[in-house]
Amino acid sequence: MSAVDHTNATVALVQRLSDNPFALRAAFAFAALLVVLAALIRTWAAAYLRSSVVHDGRLHTDALVASGPYRYVRNPLYIGVLLFGVGLGMLASRIGAIVIIGGVVAITLALMAEEERQLTAAQGESYAAYKRTVPRLLPSLTPRLPAASLAPRWGQAFAGEGMFWGFAFGMILFAVTLQPAWIIALAIGAPAAHLLVMQALKARA
Repeated sequence: MSAVDHTNATVALVQRLSDNPFALRAAFAFAALLVVLAALIRTWAAAYLRSSVVHDGRLHTDALVASGPYRYVRNPLYIGVLLFGVGLGMLASRIGAIVIIGGVVAITLALMAEEERQLTAAQGESYAAYKRTVPRLLPSLTPRLPAASLAPRWGQAFAGEGMFWGFAFGMILFAVTLQPAWIIALAIGAPAAHLLVMQALKARA
């Protein structure tokens, strides 16, 4: 999109709203915060699922997880994707930001609806009761379900969400230095490292 629109969306917005020299850095710091939150939420959610399930392109409806963040909201992984999409969109051009954020929102909502449809068909009343108790996307301030005995697996969660953490660190470094090289390096390195980690996890499974 940069070939058509050369103006960064965040730069354009900041120039319209403020002439404070620190405003642009603060805006990119906010973008970094969104990506860090995305990584944190996804890691918390993935700790209660197998990484092979989290990153499988197929939907899994064989079990209902109601532990960890799933006591507060039904779709924490998708919340992470939405936050990541907004943070990433803030690095793009104005047209690119609209395409990225709009695309992420549309695809995520469609996937979420299909997943809930399949879970309802597979789990029946147990999932219907879960839907009535736990919010879909806006997390409850207090847990809606009692704590379960399922223990989180943090090691596999951090390993499985390494790509999100790679982008998060890249965004932090970019917000501090305003050097795009950090984003480029992490955009290449994080997915590559993630693929290696996922292959290692599959080999151990």
